[in-house]
Amino acid sequence: MNTGLLLIRLVVGLLMAAHGTQKLFGWLGGHGLAGTAGFFDALGFRPGRFFATAAALSEVSSGVLVALGLLGPVGPALMVSVMVVAAISVHWPNGLFAMTNGIEIPLLYATAAAALALTGPGAYSLDAVLGLASVWTPALTWASLAVAIVAAIGNLAIRRPAPVRVAV
Repeated sequence: MNTGLLLIRLVVGLLMAAHGTQKLFGWLGGHGLAGTAGFFDALGFRPGRFFATAAALSEVSSGVLVALGLLGPVGPALMVSVMVVAAISVHWPNGLFAMTNGIEIPLLYATAAAALALTGPGAYSLDAVLGLASVWTPALTWASLAVAIVAAIGNLAIRRPAPVRVAV
């Protein structure tokens, strides 16, 4: 089980961190903050640069925390939050599958992150090495996930999409 948790943490965490570096630095074919800021503006997250930076930092930090198995449910909760926002603001209108830019990928990331939060990072984690695993009680884990969902809903609530113009 511990080897399986390590494998999931490394793949999900490192891919999420890499995804964030695309937004933050333009690495790996990304658009960097300038391009991502414009996209966020178009989605109604204004100012776009602030929200792009917040999303990118959330993705990088959540990915690193998950990959390392550090700080229990904090990394997975951050990942859940940013993926809920992405799923609803970008992917929801496009259905389920990634082929049509649907919610498939953010749903997979969020589900894997929630599952990791609920199972814990396993023995091959920094939390285990540092003796922090016992700190993360089920109540703290559920509270972290609940805060993540509330934060995502709050983020979506302050979004200001451009009004739809109807030709007359």
